[in-house]
Amino acid sequence: MVVTIFVSDMDRAVAFYTDVLNCRIQFRFGNEWAQLRSLDGTTIGLHPASQKSPAGVKGSIELGISVEDGIENVVKEMKARGVKFTGPLIDDKEVLIAHFEDPDGNPFYLAQPKQKWGDFDIQSTTKADAQAG
Repeated sequence: MVVTIFVSDMDRAVAFYTDVLNCRIQFRFGNEWAQLRSLDGTTIGLHPASQKSPAGVKGSIELGISVEDGIENVVKEMKARGVKFTGPLIDDKEVLIAHFEDPDGNPFYLAQPKQKWGDFDIQSTTKADAQAG
């Protein structure tokens, strides 16, 4: 699966995704397409924006990046690299979330679950839901 993101400036976008989000370039065809791989293996395609598919349109999709621990440090490092965060760190009971934008204004978020990966117990959750409902 490839997540395609429409961008207004290919060089600027490639720099952001590689330098800030630590993606690796798989291949690039000039200013027509760049394909990158994120640290978790997600394939991201960068494509030039057009009138039909403009860059930075909010509300249609938002990409999340999982952070295992230290979300505050990641936010601080990204801010130092010029990343624009769109609000404060949100403590949403089960997860910490920080919303930010790429250079075109495409929405992203960092998410740090409070529960450790692999610690999810479906039986306990199902029992608690049954008791509450």
